[in-house]
Amino acid sequence: MRIFFLGNNLTGLRILEYLLGQGEEICAMAVHPPGRSKFGDEITRASGLPPGRIFDGSQLRTEQAINSIRELKPDIGVSAFFGYVLRPDLISIMRYGCINIHPAYLPFNRGAHPNVWCMLDGTPAGVTIHYIDDGIDSGDIIAQRKVEVDPADTGGSLYAKLERECLRLFEESWPAIRKGEAPRLPQRPGEGTFHRLSDLRKTDEIDPEKTYKGSDLINLIRARTYPPHAGAYFRRGGKKIYLRLILEEETHHG
Repeated sequence: MRIFFLGNNLTGLRILEYLLGQGEEICAMAVHPPGRSKFGDEITRASGLPPGRIFDGSQLRTEQAINSIRELKPDIGVSAFFGYVLRPDLISIMRYGCINIHPAYLPFNRGAHPNVWCMLDGTPAGVTIHYIDDGIDSGDIIAQRKVEVDPADTGGSLYAKLERECLRLFEESWPAIRKGEAPRLPQRPGEGTFHRLSDLRKTDEIDPEKTYKGSDLINLIRARTYPPHAGAYFRRGGKKIYLRLILEEETHHG
């Protein structure tokens, strides 16, 4: 099976390594451009592909890129933490469609920062493999699994848990996907939640003069605790003062 791989981040690298370890053929790949790329160099090296078969993810909506990928005749697309929306005519090139691994329990937390919004909104956390359609994280579900959010979790620790579970779920699901035996569970329009990258800007600033419910304030600060990323803040003297939480569970001594 000829795979068009679209990947970013450590999870993208690990899923690519798994596919290569299974003897799958990666006929082309797309990665994020510099500035938006994480583990892009490692993913590129691991693929062993020549430069002409490695595409800039920000350029996939161009006719030139789509025509070039069409000539390579991929059977299926595999997207892992890839941050660009695909055109329907690109998806249609692949006779088995394109699947995506998303670190959220769909239909909750479609879009950006699912590890943050499950804490802020109180929605389920988890991971999902689904087919890509013309929406954002709205295609038919192949497999999914919930992930427990512990009281001592931060946005960073939960993200790491979601990454690990994404890889496990993919490894378990891939054999059925490649055989064409994977289930397809349609998502119901209007159900669940969706967030854009810009939505966090509306929540990150804490007003020291405002009254907050304690649990809401704790959840905001811990959800945005993910060094080295900026998080929740308040302003003093015209400067932003960022806050991070250290959460430790009580240790019982016998």
